[in-house]
Amino acid sequence: MKDYVIGVDIGTTSTKAVLYDKKGNVKGYANKEYPLYQEIPDMAEQDPDEIFETVIDVLTAVVRKSGADVARIAGVSFSSAMHSLILLDEENQLLTRCITWADNRAYHQAEELKNSDTGLAIYHRTGTPIHPMSPLSKILWLKEEHPDLIQQTAHFIGIKEYVFYKLFGQFKVDFSIASATGLFNIHELGWDEEVLALLDISNEQLSELVETDHQVMGLKQSYAEVMGLPIDTPFIVGASDGCLSNLGVDAIDGKTLALTIGTSGAVRMVTDKPVTDPQGRTFCYALTKDKWVIGGPVNNGGIVFRWVRDQLFAPEKITAEQMQVDSYEILTQIAEKIPAGSDGLLFHPFLGGERAPLWDANAKGSFIGLTTRHTRAHMVRASLEGIVFNLYSVMLILEELVERPERIHATGGFARSALWRQLLADIFEQEVSIPESYESSCLGAAVIGMESLGLIESIEEVSSMIGVTNQHIPNEAHFPVYRELLPIFIRTTRLLQSEFQAIADFQRKYTH
Repeated sequence: MKDYVIGVDIGTTSTKAVLYDKKGNVKGYANKEYPLYQEIPDMAEQDPDEIFETVIDVLTAVVRKSGADVARIAGVSFSSAMHSLILLDEENQLLTRCITWADNRAYHQAEELKNSDTGLAIYHRTGTPIHPMSPLSKILWLKEEHPDLIQQTAHFIGIKEYVFYKLFGQFKVDFSIASATGLFNIHELGWDEEVLALLDISNEQLSELVETDHQVMGLKQSYAEVMGLPIDTPFIVGASDGCLSNLGVDAIDGKTLALTIGTSGAVRMVTDKPVTDPQGRTFCYALTKDKWVIGGPVNNGGIVFRWVRDQLFAPEKITAEQMQVDSYEILTQIAEKIPAGSDGLLFHPFLGGERAPLWDANAKGSFIGLTTRHTRAHMVRASLEGIVFNLYSVMLILEELVERPERIHATGGFARSALWRQLLADIFEQEVSIPESYESSCLGAAVIGMESLGLIESIEEVSSMIGVTNQHIPNEAHFPVYRELLPIFIRTTRLLQSEFQAIADFQRKYTH
């Protein structure tokens, strides 16, 4: 009986593979990290071959470590990060590394397009906000800064397309990843002719568009032998990590908000048709051709907590390593001793520029309200609160487009922190459910695969797979404090926006 499916998630910092049975039970897990290259300001690149080798490694490891009968593996289904761009020449050789969503070098081109009537029209057709993250902006930047590379380019692809090309020798891209490029018309389900004309590229330079449940077969023999999989194992193209995370936490009914905080973060809801924002502040990406995920991504999630730990609590980090305890747990214990609202200390968590709700690659972080009474403990709690304030700001935009969600399903590495879970419930003033399975994108990919392979009737069956959920009830005593601080957070963010460009220009000029 073929009743196992492997869900693979090609992420920003690592690739994970999880082996599931058709009821969603985990039978095996593998994870491997890789570097992000940031050699100059605003750069954020990865080596496509390092990532491909990692995909092979985690698939090999999950099969071996699980001890599963390979004959029971029905297929492998994929999730991957959005917005990546790789250029290949006529021989399908790499012209660039993988330029990731976090790369901000296209900020001038994005800003110019964003401030034009053309930019807003493109957004409404493609559902991708005009921002340096998108392949659209990246190609505009490369045309201006590296025209020689553009002239040599035969294929513009993303990281998942590269993996499938290496495995099968085919260039295919799912609607979900395509809908995050800025090149795909979400209303016509095809490459947008006006955008291609603007970029002076052709359909032939882009991958074949397929639905998210599309199967590819004919695995190259050498890779099949390494991974221990039959060459006729179906590989399902799958979708993007954000959309699949909604599926993986059972937030696809149009009434549930999915909130994710990993390295970055996102707030998302599902609709049955494409929905865009009049001001271009939200994304609209495909999960399937009948389910669309709208929301806003934030650059600054767990990466802010890491910065706080490394820069403000270095001694505690060393102590935690010596004691073999989680350094983040020590920080949250310190923060728990500080009252809600951090005695009036606010933190704007824009350490890596910001996408939603600002869409400003030049955004910078700041503490506001510092006094002599504030301590490092206040700063760590204010940092955590600032991340959640920012996510709440994104939800306020979503409420202008769809009805207020009835419930919140949250996931991501942050979910291990009881304090952070409680902050979400208190600031959003809603009950928060945390699914037991926190690798939501892997589960989402597996569910798409199961539906494609006929193991389940529909993706709605995910509701029986997510396991026990931990419920967090909001503490009403904290409502008045956060209701008073939230508008101050939003107003001060707007005031600082007028100076983000100036300080960013200064930093580019003098920082080496």
